[in-house]
Amino acid sequence: MIKRLVTYPLIILLLFLFYQYGKSIWQPVVHKFLGKRTTGEVIARYEDSTHNSLYPLFEKVGVAYPPEHLALIAFKEEKIVEVWASNDATNFMKVTQYPIQAASGKLGPKLREGDRQVPEGLYRVISFNPNSSFHISMKLNYPNQFDLKYAKAEGRTEPGTNIFIHGQAASVGCLAMGDEVIEKLFTLVYKTGSSNTQVIISPTDPSKGILVPPDGSPSWTAELYRNIEFQYKEITKKHKKQL
Repeated sequence: MIKRLVTYPLIILLLFLFYQYGKSIWQPVVHKFLGKRTTGEVIARYEDSTHNSLYPLFEKVGVAYPPEHLALIAFKEEKIVEVWASNDATNFMKVTQYPIQAASGKLGPKLREGDRQVPEGLYRVISFNPNSSFHISMKLNYPNQFDLKYAKAEGRTEPGTNIFIHGQAASVGCLAMGDEVIEKLFTLVYKTGSSNTQVIISPTDPSKGILVPPDGSPSWTAELYRNIEFQYKEITKKHKKQL
């Protein structure tokens, strides 16, 4: 009797842990047997809850939901993604922010496949994956033209690829936002339009000071950081004037 009292709770605990942290294992199996979801099906599932959660925040700052233009700004050191939006592509307002659950690597740009680095730079969402092993995900256009330019100049033939913003709380080179948050971001970007969404990944928060290239980083990192600072200032300039 005592053995059962110990065994059953242990089994329940193990099942819960596997459900919570083993999604990258069991979710693909579920998708295989139940059929893959479409992006439209995922949006239909989460759009009401996303609307209910985000609409009051957009209304508070005077921006329509969904917005005409959107910016997701990630700070690697602070482990935060800020959500900025605008009705006219110039007057952006900060809507909210979310914690990054996991982001591997260190400060500095991504250089090659397998370095476990989250890239730094100015990116776009190029596709949606409703059947990701990490719940759902959005793929970024890494390597972009800037990344490819310096990879070619340095003879790096494999700068890496497949960088996503996704769910869950584990990642290698991507931004893991947790399932609840990625459901909101996935829906928000889809409703806004990926062509109207920009993604900035910065080593630190530029509002706290000039971005300084880490020791040992490539010489072009300074140019990359000036690009990040410029775009960050373009997005946040109206908001700062109103503070």
